[in-house]
Amino acid sequence: MSAARPSGPFREGDRVQLTGPKGRLHTITLRADGELHTHHGVLRHADLIGQPDGSVATNSSGHDYLALRPLLRDFAMSMPRGAAIVYPKDAAQIVMQADIFPGAVVVEAGVGSGALSLALLRAIGSEGTLTSFERREDFAEVAKANVETFFGETPATWQVVVGDLAEELGAHHPAGTVDRVVLDMLAPWECMDVVAEALTPGGVVICYIATATQLSRVAEYIRGTGLFTDPDASETMVRGWHVEGLAVRPDHRMVAHTGFLLTARRLAPGAVPPEVRRRASKSSYGDEDVELWTPGAVGDREITDKNLRKRVREAQKAAGGARVAAASREGERASE
Repeated sequence: MSAARPSGPFREGDRVQLTGPKGRLHTITLRADGELHTHHGVLRHADLIGQPDGSVATNSSGHDYLALRPLLRDFAMSMPRGAAIVYPKDAAQIVMQADIFPGAVVVEAGVGSGALSLALLRAIGSEGTLTSFERREDFAEVAKANVETFFGETPATWQVVVGDLAEELGAHHPAGTVDRVVLDMLAPWECMDVVAEALTPGGVVICYIATATQLSRVAEYIRGTGLFTDPDASETMVRGWHVEGLAVRPDHRMVAHTGFLLTARRLAPGAVPPEVRRRASKSSYGDEDVELWTPGAVGDREITDKNLRKRVREAQKAAGGARVAAASREGERASE
């Protein structure tokens, strides 16, 4: 981005992450007359200005603080939030799975607190564009403030639109001009038709989805449009490890499920992809929007009467063998 390169000696106005006694973190913005007050003492900002990244400063009580510029991951996890953020592990997968490249035309909805926007802006570089749609103005304001804080300015490549993607997308992007669409919303299927119209052939739509029922709903809707490749779903789990000498073990806590990612690519107009063979589902979403929770709908295999009788015979045979073995053991104990 056009903001100053985040390296070199600390300057006034830089954000600095301080690690103090017992590993506690403090994130500050350096000011010439600024001070960090804690119950461990006072640390003057002037003691950090001009020092290289990765320096150690000592406060008035003799406690040492390690000073580093926060990484994007650190900033995203500690920034003010208007809405729940997309975790760094998911943002990284979105950038990779959607193939966000320098110069890409990207659309995002909704913007939330701006964590994903930061990752997308980094990925598109200075030649791309990101248009972020957000229904709530207060969330949009939080996101804009967070992005400006991180970059030091509002990137010229970024536009925030307060409004509904389904109603506003066509006014900002003509048909077939968008390379990537990232949807982080409650009901992404509601805007899938306008997304299909905006995407260029071969373009990618990726949805960040919280629940399994939403995942099923949007996947079936995408299939039903006939405008995309077969959707691909995944989730990412991260488990840290404690490594200290020979004490090497998994951490007791981990960031497990946060959300599902579902991706699909826009087909060329009129293209019909090769049929994917799969077990037929006995239910679909109708006009009444009712889910039929039948065994076939959730993927359970049906078993024929003949096969069931075979399974019963196998189970009974195994049980009979177990009884014979038990009787034999009982006889051996009696003879002893």
